[in-house]
Amino acid sequence: MTPRITTDFWVGAFRARMDRMHIPLYIRAKGDPTAGAVILKIDSLDGAAQAYARTHDLDGNEEWVPLADGPEPEVNAVLDRQQANDPDLWIIEVEDRTGRALFTDDPLPR
Repeated sequence: MTPRITTDFWVGAFRARMDRMHIPLYIRAKGDPTAGAVILKIDSLDGAAQAYARTHDLDGNEEWVPLADGPEPEVNAVLDRQQANDPDLWIIEVEDRTGRALFTDDPLPR
């Protein structure tokens, strides 16, 4: 089982990675620092966006599940509903014209 780290630590590490790659990142909603859920929105700056929810499998390994994909206003509406249901939720927004999310060494498929 993979040890879990706090959400604010994970967000800080992810932000540092995006900074090193010169990819803008914004914290749209800051949730519970210890165990808040994370949704990552990827804005490709062309009017479209994708959102992925961070989950863990039974062994504690991190997984990213597609949550929304389409016009940015529709993706934002999904995120707003998620945040209304979970005040501990973190919403991280990445701006990248190629749509890279870079959760791992490989970008997510588009």
